[in-house]
Amino acid sequence: MRVLFFGTYDAGRHPRVRVLQEGLAALGDHVVECNIRLGFETSTRVRMLRRPWLAPALALRMLRTWRRLRRMSAGIPPVDAIVVGYMGHFDVHLARHRWKHVPVVLDHLTSARETAVDRGVSSRPLLAVLERIDRSALRAADVICVDTEEHLESLPEDVRGRGVVVPVGAATAWFSPGSSPHGPLLEVVFFGLYTPLQGALVIGKAIGLLGDRDDIRFTMVGNGQDYLGTRRAAGHGAPVTWLDWVEPEELPSVVARHHVCLGIFGSGPKALRVVPNKVFQGAAAGCAIVTSDTPPQRRALGESAAFVPPGDPGALAEALGALASSRDRLQALRQAAKRRAEDAFRPPAVAAFLRERLRNEVLTS
Repeated sequence: MRVLFFGTYDAGRHPRVRVLQEGLAALGDHVVECNIRLGFETSTRVRMLRRPWLAPALALRMLRTWRRLRRMSAGIPPVDAIVVGYMGHFDVHLARHRWKHVPVVLDHLTSARETAVDRGVSSRPLLAVLERIDRSALRAADVICVDTEEHLESLPEDVRGRGVVVPVGAATAWFSPGSSPHGPLLEVVFFGLYTPLQGALVIGKAIGLLGDRDDIRFTMVGNGQDYLGTRRAAGHGAPVTWLDWVEPEELPSVVARHHVCLGIFGSGPKALRVVPNKVFQGAAAGCAIVTSDTPPQRRALGESAAFVPPGDPGALAEALGALASSRDRLQALRQAAKRRAEDAFRPPAVAAFLRERLRNEVLTS
């Protein structure tokens, strides 16, 4: 098959699209790309929701980007399927208009409404608008790519049959980062956007509870909504290095220099339905995974991770203290996570779920 990846996605910030591209190519498909990044981060889009007078800036940027996409797409030979990258709620309509008789996939890792709620938007009129945007995008797609069974069940009933569950996985670069941890301390890393879903405040409180330990050190990578609160919660706890940003191509080697990669610890509805990028990536990099005990994460990781109750900083601190005190347990978890990643998280293993569905769509289109 010839598969076109299309839209305004940013593969550096949201690497899921890169995993699908690498996976389909490794399975023998011809992958082409028509991508111009929009340039607005999720946090910027949420700010625009709170300040509607800024929305025209987003609309203008979108129109300019679409004009460039249309010109770029004019030179692309016929393709068998279109994959609209993550955050493609509007791009899917352009793809549908441009390729009327070609199956269109929407990579729908999360809804616009759910993202806004997670970022603190509570205005009912705004949430109603976002829900309409979500439904319109879902109806425009022939295939809706989601990441967990729980996410599939959350789709509107009239489009649920179009859904296919495709785990997030990890790009190839995460499997051979060329670094490894050393030294006597338990090195723990978190990277993310400090959203409530990620439970950054829970991590901050756990750091604060570990102030009496001299054998644990944290690296916290990223910035975002709960960043300042997380730093306040950490207080004078365990030692922490705070990094506002690491380039995407450098992140695998940074993570691999740690013994433990933290997952998510939020307790909201969305946090209970997802398996985040970071647990796939951390496992691929050879870290032990510590994350929240939820059904989708249990299914994804099996016995290859240490699980703690969502929203419980005490349990997180206790789990990390136990790993610092038992290097045998730590090594066993690291090896188990790496095996799990090799077996199930590489791009071809992940993309195979989508490829099977795409082949059926192409044969019947």
